[in-house]
Amino acid sequence: MYAIVDIETTGGFSAINRITEVAVMVHDGHQIVEEYQTLINPDRPIPGFITGLTGISTQMVQNAPFFSEIAPKLHELLTDKIFVAHNVNFDYSFIKDEFRRIGIEFNRPKLCTVRLSRKAFPGLRSYSLGRICEHTGIGISDRHRAFGDAAATAQLFGYIVSKDHSGLIQQALKQNSGESFLPPHVSVEKYLSLPEEVGVYYFHDPHGQVIYVGKALNIRSRFKGHFSSGSKSKQAMKMEVYDVSYELTGSDFLALLLEALQIKRLWPKYNRAQKVKARSWGIYQYEDAAGYQRFQIAKTKRFHQPVQTFTTHAEAWAFLLNKIKDYSLCPKLCGIQKSPKACYAYQEQNCQGACCGEEDISSYNGRINQLIHSLGQRPSKILIREKGRGQEELAVILFDQGLLSAYGFIDKTRDYLGTEEVISCLEQVKPVQETHHILRSYLANTKADFLEM
Repeated sequence: MYAIVDIETTGGFSAINRITEVAVMVHDGHQIVEEYQTLINPDRPIPGFITGLTGISTQMVQNAPFFSEIAPKLHELLTDKIFVAHNVNFDYSFIKDEFRRIGIEFNRPKLCTVRLSRKAFPGLRSYSLGRICEHTGIGISDRHRAFGDAAATAQLFGYIVSKDHSGLIQQALKQNSGESFLPPHVSVEKYLSLPEEVGVYYFHDPHGQVIYVGKALNIRSRFKGHFSSGSKSKQAMKMEVYDVSYELTGSDFLALLLEALQIKRLWPKYNRAQKVKARSWGIYQYEDAAGYQRFQIAKTKRFHQPVQTFTTHAEAWAFLLNKIKDYSLCPKLCGIQKSPKACYAYQEQNCQGACCGEEDISSYNGRINQLIHSLGQRPSKILIREKGRGQEELAVILFDQGLLSAYGFIDKTRDYLGTEEVISCLEQVKPVQETHHILRSYLANTKADFLEM
C-alpha cells in the first residue's frame, strides 16, 4: 500500500516552518482507496507571499486543528505504507519534524515521483508536477493546494505503475540504493560517478550556473553529507541543485586554495560566509612624540601598509605578545597594555624601561628594527610541492608576495631544466587575499616541501 502525500507550509525549511494543510491519498497500486484532507493551524502567521501562492491565509487556519490534534489519524493513514510524494524529501521532512515535536518517531520507506518520472519519461526539460501532468495529459484542479496536488500526484503515480514493466518501482525501493538522500534532479548514476578523492566540487542550477563551491577530502562522501542534514542552508541547496561537477587536486592544501579562489571568481549564491570581503587585521608601526617606535593592532586599510597581516585580531595579538617576549619590547608601546603605570613586563624585568623613559630611545628602537628586519627577510616567491592526483604526479603551487599566483601539475618522472621551466607549466591565477591566510596557516602547521625564490 502507498500513501501519496502533499502538504502546504509557511515556508521552505522544516526546521523553522510548519504545515498549513495536508492531504493523503491511500493507493493500493491500482487505485485510490481512501482520501484525507485538512487545514492545520501552524500557530504562527502565514507570510503574504505564501498566501499569494496557495491562497491559504492566517485567517483561514485560525480555527483549524493543530498538528497534534490530527496526528493520530495521520499516523494511522501512513502506518505500514510507502510514503510517496513529488519531491518526497520536502514533504517527508516536514511530516517527520511535526511528529518529532510531539514525541513520535516517524520512519517510512519513500518513493519520489520526480525521480520516478525522470526514469519513466527521460529527456524532459522540467519535472515539476505541472509540466509532468501536462506531458501525460493529467489534469490538476486547485494547483498549489494539498488535495489538488495530491490527487494529481496519485494519478501520475498510477500512470507510472501501469507502465512499469522493468521493475522501476521495486528498484527504487531497494535499501541503500543511494537515491533516498539525493536532490531530485541529481541521478544516482551521477552520484556514483563522483570520485572518492581530494578536490573541489561545484553545484549547478538548472541553467548550469555555479551556486555553491566546496572542497573535500572525499568528494562523494562530502556530497552525500550535504543532503543528509536538515540544516537551513543545506535544505535550500537541495531545492536548487541540478548537477554537480568537480576538479581533483590530490592535495588538501591546493583544494583549500582553489575553493577560496573559485568563490571569489564565481561568487556562488550559497557561499555566503566565504563571500564576505576579508577585513584582515594588521600590526602598524609609527613613531610617538618622544621618538620611540610603537606598534598598534588595527584593521587593514587600503592606503596603509602594515608590518604584518592576520586573519583575526586574536592572531595578531598572539603574534605581538610573542615578539614582545622575544625582543624584550614594552607592552605599552606595542598597544597591548593601556595602563598609565609602568608595564607588567617592566615589573617582570623583561621590558627595559622604555615606558618609564629609563631606556635610551636608540637602544629600544634598535630592537624594533631587528624585529622588522626579521620579518622582511621572507622570500618574495615560494614554490611549494605537494601530492599530485596520481603516483607519477606532483602538484606545484607558486606564491608571490604571500598570495597564490599560479598552480599546476608536473610529471615526477620528467627531468625539468630548472625552476623557470616548472613555473612555465603552471596556470596563472588572479591573486586573492584569502590565500595569504591559508598559506600562513599551512607554513605554521606543516613541514612544507618548498623552494624559496
